[in-house]
Amino acid sequence: MTIAISQDFFQALCAVEKSHMKQVGEFMEKFRAHPESPGLHVEPIQSARDKKLYSARIDQTYRAVFAKPNPNVYVLMWVDHHDDAYLWAKRRQIAVNPETGAVQMWDVEAVQIASTSSENKTGALFASVKDKHLLRLGVPEELLPLVRSMDDESDLDRAENQLPAEAYEGLFLLAAGSSVDEVLREMQKTEQLLSSVDTTDFVAALQNDDSKRRFYVVESSQELADILAAPLEQWRIFLHPKQRQLVRMQANGPVRVLGGAGTGKTVTAMHRARFLAEEVFNKPDDRLLLTTFTKNLATDISDNLRKLCTDEKAWARIEVRHLDGWVSNFLRTQGYRPDVVYDADNEAWRNSLTLAPSDSGLPEGFYRTEWESVVQAQNITSLEQYLAAPRIGRGTRLSRGLKKKVWPVFQEYRALLNESGKKEFIDLTRDARQIIQTKRLKLPYKAVIVDETQDMSAEALQLLRAIVEPNQDDLFLVGDAHQRIYRHKVALSKCGIDIRGRGKKLKINYRTTDEIRKFAVRLLEGRPIDDLDGGEDNQSGYMSTSHGSDPEVKKLDGASEELTFLSDRLAAMRDDGIALESVCLVARTKKLVQEYGQHLRRTGFSVYEVKRDVPEQRERPGIRIATMHRVKGLEFEHVLVAGANQDILPLPFAIVDADDQITGRDAETAERALLYVALTRAKKSVLITGYGKMSRFLHSEP
Repeated sequence: MTIAISQDFFQALCAVEKSHMKQVGEFMEKFRAHPESPGLHVEPIQSARDKKLYSARIDQTYRAVFAKPNPNVYVLMWVDHHDDAYLWAKRRQIAVNPETGAVQMWDVEAVQIASTSSENKTGALFASVKDKHLLRLGVPEELLPLVRSMDDESDLDRAENQLPAEAYEGLFLLAAGSSVDEVLREMQKTEQLLSSVDTTDFVAALQNDDSKRRFYVVESSQELADILAAPLEQWRIFLHPKQRQLVRMQANGPVRVLGGAGTGKTVTAMHRARFLAEEVFNKPDDRLLLTTFTKNLATDISDNLRKLCTDEKAWARIEVRHLDGWVSNFLRTQGYRPDVVYDADNEAWRNSLTLAPSDSGLPEGFYRTEWESVVQAQNITSLEQYLAAPRIGRGTRLSRGLKKKVWPVFQEYRALLNESGKKEFIDLTRDARQIIQTKRLKLPYKAVIVDETQDMSAEALQLLRAIVEPNQDDLFLVGDAHQRIYRHKVALSKCGIDIRGRGKKLKINYRTTDEIRKFAVRLLEGRPIDDLDGGEDNQSGYMSTSHGSDPEVKKLDGASEELTFLSDRLAAMRDDGIALESVCLVARTKKLVQEYGQHLRRTGFSVYEVKRDVPEQRERPGIRIATMHRVKGLEFEHVLVAGANQDILPLPFAIVDADDQITGRDAETAERALLYVALTRAKKSVLITGYGKMSRFLHSEP
């Protein structure tokens, strides 16, 4: 017997009143065990056009709608109040697409609506596309009249919920200017054969990758209980076919996956870790490392991956740790405990700056950036090495003579650190790699999965290469330079990581609306963004599959007016039935976050601060507040970006080397990327507030 649950069912489940959730859980378990038990009061839905549809009683208020396309195949489709459930079912059709082999559901009345409203339509949008190609993209034959009635992209947008997801994506790409062949390649539909599809075999059809993005086959009671415990966390069970391919691919070397915000890179990385632990590296002594740049993101990933891994033995094989934490732990096992300098403006640095030549004309900020991006990045320890070192990406030219004059600053700084027994963390990263290589240590890791690769330094990437020996499926790196907020720009190939032929890309944003996506993308337009391997990346084909209102920008007269406006807006959202736990107020600095939080508490709101070392606890009440750095990797229904003033975005001290146009531009790009990250955490709406002179980032010019 096959029991499947549709994504629509989960969406409807989230709207069920909490007082009825216990009955829903009891119903689901009974249904899984015996779908046609007399106690469920199963009956065919006579008003439904699709005679495969039935209803079952959950309690006196709610009914479930399910399909029985074959004996011993049951697909839960919807849950709602009694009359509403029947009205929903009346309009639905479920079938296997004869072209793609995927199980699809659609609204049968959409065709009638299209027919009655098409009298004044030209059908210009897809007039040049043949029916056979529309069918190949996954458009059900019954919905061809709907597609043929579309004049422009607004017609397509309105039909989004009436079309199967893969059909909408294909049509979106066509409307954006891609050719039929390009879309078929992107959707990986070039190899499918019409003769291979049996439209009566729902068991096989439910295993189709396009089916799996919206239908989940339940295997056990425990699995069902885990799913019901967190119906909002649909990322645990539904994957886009391209994500699924990346998760299960066999790779003869490192893989790099790019993707804009919301494309599911972290989800793909977590599923990849589980797949490798369960099906590839599953011997008792095998280990996998899933790592990222920041501690808070590693904490969030660990919490979510623990929910994903139901196999305890597989979970035990996966270590989740931010890279600095891994380095510290590894060095302790080697008996190595140096004193770490975290503050760039430390005493040794200030003392070394006294050796800066007064006639150089170089600002103080130049020396710190030169130290980090040239001297430390290339592990330069002598004047001879510095004189020969390339300075690609540095806007200030240095003659050989000037290099000799500035070198004593760096030489003195390293000497002062050595005298006091201190090191910067990049030195520790380098030391860890050298210990592994010098001692020829064979670590237990069979694979390393890296999230937020764009924030890793060259030393970090070289260390990751050393941690795992080259083999099949050894490195899986996901990232997006559009979200680089720590200004480490490196090429994987320069760090011993060869991704030739294994560079992949995710393009579909599942999180934000297309209106939010476009607003965020404009922040970085016109700025060169790298592909993590020396080339350039772009967001061509990057799309969102949902729509909503445009982000709102509100300029207030002063700080007190902004605080009052935010309180009033949050109160209005609460009155409209929006759960304030789904709202996050984001600000540039921790000090600002605390100030906004204090005001909200004074005005009677419950506030929950998303902190660095603790995963966000969804069950805790209150409006979420967080810094722009902290929200990376998270998502919320609604995001409020507060304090978007010119003297805050960009943060003045973050824009270093004002006399160096290249470095200054890179610094501003990082500040823009921070705002990009904050905006793209939102699923439904964005509000940006400020006072006085608003940030120049909010204008169209990059």
